[in-house]
Amino acid sequence: MNRDLSRLLRPRSIAVMGSVWAENVIAQCRKMGFDGPVWPVHPTKMEIAGLKAYPSLEALPEAPDASFIGVNRHATVEVVRTLARMGAGGAICFASGWTEAGEPELQDTLVAAAGSMPILGPNCYGVINYLDGALLWPDQHGGRRVGRGVALLSQSSNIVINLTMQARGLPVAYVACLGNAAQIGLAELAGALLADDRVTAIGMYVEGIDDAPAFAALAEAARQAGKGVVCLKSGKTEASQTAAASHTAALAGGGAASSAFLRQAGVAEVNTLPELLETLKIFHVHGPRIGPRLCSLSCSGGEAGLVSDLAAPFGLNFPPPSEAQRTRLGEILGPIVTIANPLDYHTFIWGDGPRTTDVFTTMLAGHDAGIYVIDPPRPDRCDPSSFQPALDAIVSAQAATGKPAFPVASLPENFDEDRAIRMVADGVAPLMGLETALGALRAAQTDAGRPGWRPAPAIAPRPTRLLDEAEGKRLLDAARVPIPRGAIGATLAEVSAKAVGLTPPLALKGLGFAHKTEAGAVRLGLAGLDGQEEMPGAAGYLVEEMVTGTVAEILLGLRRDPVYGVTLTLGLGGVTAEVLADTVTLVLPVAEAEVLAGLRRLRLWPLLDGYRGRPKADMAAVARIAVGLGQVMLDRPGLEEIEINPILVRETGAVAVDALIREAI
Repeated sequence: MNRDLSRLLRPRSIAVMGSVWAENVIAQCRKMGFDGPVWPVHPTKMEIAGLKAYPSLEALPEAPDASFIGVNRHATVEVVRTLARMGAGGAICFASGWTEAGEPELQDTLVAAAGSMPILGPNCYGVINYLDGALLWPDQHGGRRVGRGVALLSQSSNIVINLTMQARGLPVAYVACLGNAAQIGLAELAGALLADDRVTAIGMYVEGIDDAPAFAALAEAARQAGKGVVCLKSGKTEASQTAAASHTAALAGGGAASSAFLRQAGVAEVNTLPELLETLKIFHVHGPRIGPRLCSLSCSGGEAGLVSDLAAPFGLNFPPPSEAQRTRLGEILGPIVTIANPLDYHTFIWGDGPRTTDVFTTMLAGHDAGIYVIDPPRPDRCDPSSFQPALDAIVSAQAATGKPAFPVASLPENFDEDRAIRMVADGVAPLMGLETALGALRAAQTDAGRPGWRPAPAIAPRPTRLLDEAEGKRLLDAARVPIPRGAIGATLAEVSAKAVGLTPPLALKGLGFAHKTEAGAVRLGLAGLDGQEEMPGAAGYLVEEMVTGTVAEILLGLRRDPVYGVTLTLGLGGVTAEVLADTVTLVLPVAEAEVLAGLRRLRLWPLLDGYRGRPKADMAAVARIAVGLGQVMLDRPGLEEIEINPILVRETGAVAVDALIREAI
C-alpha cells in the first residue's frame, strides 16, 4: 500500500507534543526558517518555547499536516487515534518500548489506531525537510537549507545524525528515519522522498529489507526517473539464521544474498559511510551511473602509483590512451613525461591554464570519466591560489567533453567545504579521500537492473526433511538435468545385482548421509562391486557409472531465503569447496546470460576458461542446469534447497553426480 505522505514530509502546519521534545522541535523549525504555524499541545502549560500551547488536539485551529508525538508509548496510541479521527496528515511516533522491547501487541494496536493516516516509527527520530525548513526532529543536526539535493534514509537515527555533520559539499534535501517501520516500510518511504522533483538521489543505511520485491520496484522507478539509489547494508557478517546441512549455507551466508539482490536491482552498494556520501555526490551531479573507462591525472608519480594500487581491489578500469591521445599529450608535455594511464603529467605546465586545460581535456576525451588528484593547501595557513589554474582546467575539461571530471583530494580534509559547495553548485563533484573516491566511483558504475526484474516471494523458514540421493537423482532426472547411469538397492547385495549392466569405473555411495565423503560412504573407481563391505549407517546404496573427461568440478546451490526469495550460488566445487570459498551468488529469477556473467566474476574463472592451454569447461551447460533447476524451485514452493556438489563439467556437457535436496515437511 502506497499512502500519500506529502503532508507529513512537506507540512504547512506542525503540531508537537511532549514538553522537552516539543521545545527541541520548535527550536529546530525556527533555526531552519519554517514559515508555517507550529502548535504545541500540552494539557497544563499555557506556552512552550514562547508559543501558545493548546490544551488538546481538538483545540487546534485545524488538523495538522504533521505531528511530532513525544509522549510515552501508551499515550502515543491515544494521540494517534485522535489525529487519525481529525484527518491529520501524519505523525512521527518517537517513543520506544514496542516490538523491540517485546511488546508487539502494543505496536499492532498503534497501527490499528492510525488506520489510513501515515505514521513513521514507532521508536523513530523523525524527518528533516531542508527544502522547506520543516523539521519533525528533536535533536541537533548539521544540515542547511537547500534548493535541491539528495535524501538520506536510515534505520539508525544516530548514524543519520552523524551523516548530517558531513563537510563534503553534498546538498541534503531530506533526512528520514524508519524506526520500527510498523506501518510505513523502507520502499514506501524512499519512494515518497524520491517523488519530490527536488530530490536527485537517495542514500540508505539499511539493517534489513522488509519487502524485497517492493524495493526492487522502487530501484527501477528511481532509475527511470534518472535518480540513483545507494545502499549501505549492515549485518553482512552475521551467520545465516536458516539451519542447513549444505555447503551452500556456509558459502552463501552473510551478505552474499543481500549484495546479489542489490546488484540485480541496480542499486549501488557501498561499504562505508564516506563512500555512501561520495557516491551520492556523484549521482547528485551526474545522474545514476557513470561509465567504466576511467583516466587518472596527477602531477606526481607517487600519486599515480597510489591510484593504481588503491584502485586494484575495486577492479576499476584504466585503459591506456589512444595513439592520437599519446601524440597530442606528448606534444604538450614533452619527451620526459611518460604517457600512461594513470598519468603523471609532472609540473612542467603547473600554473599554465591553457596548457593544463589542453592536457586534462585530451585525456578525458578518450574515457568515460576522469580522476584529477589535487589537494589544495589549507587556506587558513597557506595560499591556495596557485592551484586555481588546475581546478579551472578540470571544470573546463568537463565542459568541453561532456564527461564527468572529478577533482579528488587524497585526504578528505584537503578540500574545504566552501570550495566543495561552490563546485557542486557549478556541476562538478569533488571527491574527498582517494580510497573513498575510488570506492564511490566503482559503486557509481553499477548497471541498471533488468527491466521488470523482481525476486520471488519469500517463504518463512519451516521444518524440512532431507531427501536421500536416490530421491534427489529422480528429481534431477525429471528436471532433465544430466545424471550418471546407475542403480539403487536397499542392500549391498541388491545393488550389486543391479550393477551388472553398468560400465566401470563405478562409484558406490551409501544413502542417508548429508556429507557422504566425511562419513566414509563413498567408494570411487571400482571395477565391480564384488567383495565390497557394508557401510555402517547406510539406509541403502546407489551405484553409478563414473563420469570421465572431467575438466572442472562446480558447486551449484539453490536455497530459500527468508528475505530475497530464492538464491543461486555457484563456485568451484568438490570436497574443497569451502576451503576455496570462491563463489558467486545470484537471486532468482535469472537468465543463462546472467549466470555466465556471474561465473566470470569468480577468482578462479581463468581455470574454467582455458588458462594456459587448459581445456575449456562447458560453462554454458552449467548455466542451463542452473536456470532449469531454478525454475523447479520457483515452480515448487515445497522445495527448500537443492545442492549439487559437484557438477562434473566436460569440454562438452556437464553431469550432476551428487545431490542434496531438502523439502518442507
